[in-house]
Amino acid sequence: MYTPRINWILLILFGMAAIGVFVAALLIPSFRAVAYAPLREILLPPPAPVIVTVLYSTEKQAWLEEVVPAFEQSGANVNGHPVKIQVEKMGSWEVTNAVLDGTRKPVLISPASMLQIAALQDTSTIQFGRSLVNPADTASCRAVLRTPLVLVAWKERADVLWGQQPGASLWPNIHDALVNPKGWAAFNQPDWGYIKFGHTDPLKSNSGYMTILLMTYGYYGKTSGLTAADILNNSDYQKWFLEIEASIGQFEHSTGPLMQKMIAYGPSTYDFVAVYESTAIEQAANAVGRYGELRVYYPPATLWSDHPFCILEAEWVTPDQRKAAALFLDYLTSKPVQEVALLKYGYRPIDSSIPLEQPGSPFERYAANGFRADLSFLPEVQVPPGSALNTLRDFWARNVSR
Repeated sequence: MYTPRINWILLILFGMAAIGVFVAALLIPSFRAVAYAPLREILLPPPAPVIVTVLYSTEKQAWLEEVVPAFEQSGANVNGHPVKIQVEKMGSWEVTNAVLDGTRKPVLISPASMLQIAALQDTSTIQFGRSLVNPADTASCRAVLRTPLVLVAWKERADVLWGQQPGASLWPNIHDALVNPKGWAAFNQPDWGYIKFGHTDPLKSNSGYMTILLMTYGYYGKTSGLTAADILNNSDYQKWFLEIEASIGQFEHSTGPLMQKMIAYGPSTYDFVAVYESTAIEQAANAVGRYGELRVYYPPATLWSDHPFCILEAEWVTPDQRKAAALFLDYLTSKPVQEVALLKYGYRPIDSSIPLEQPGSPFERYAANGFRADLSFLPEVQVPPGSALNTLRDFWARNVSR
């Protein structure tokens, strides 16, 4: 049967186009999607993924375990290469230490707070002559979740110590109560023994570091302008600070175990502890029916754990990895992912359009336990320069660490 010449020409052109697409798909993975699907899967190798390694603080493990697979399944890619996220958890200060000593070379880091980012910026500049992070560049370094430091106490103990809400002199009052040799007898409760306060190890855990920073601000009665000299040159402050720390028998390495221990053993171990609001929300249901009512209280000046994700300014980070990490940051700050963080894990979203008091919100479920969505009545303390942050850590390490 005669086949018109035009058909042969079209067939040849189609064949050449198909071959061209396959060659392009081999050389340029972004062309893979337009290749003929059955042959593509047989003949074309899948493009190598762009791997983004992430060191992150342990508090957000459950949230990341949910959202990372969803991100990878969303089809995110860089020039046709799929993005693969590889995560490793450790303490917030361990994250920065691992980067500084070279034992880890991640693309992204996410400690619990910008406190660690500020300290890393200062230390890496001294150590390498340049900063490994750039917190001023919100495209590469930005907060993703928020949760303040709170005090969690057994209500009957808090009623005796500070009542409904701690006043401006909270930290001096806590000091005086902890160092009083009469313990609870000084408050007409001799059967309660000594007053027992707990926070985590500031060298390993961000919540412990936030606690000693708020304590220091509380001693000076200010919310900004803290300097290294305030820590090094004031013997009265040093004595006051060390007396508080001497009253604490053990410093847990992580915030979750500290809160779990309080709930498990009750006021025989801790009368009150300093933890994240999100940790208190996570454990609120577990405290019901154990040792009386467990309530959350907000210090007179607040400090936020804001969970920054920062792409490192390092020679081992490739341009494609930077692009892939930026896609991941955009995903983490998207509205659906932020809502999951609020409703399932008790974090305050960075996205201010998401209401905290909505159906299913923990701020509605646990309002009776003292959780407050609106903290606008509280001043926020300023993050000091890296030199002051590192000096406070060094002071604790030299004089308290055990």
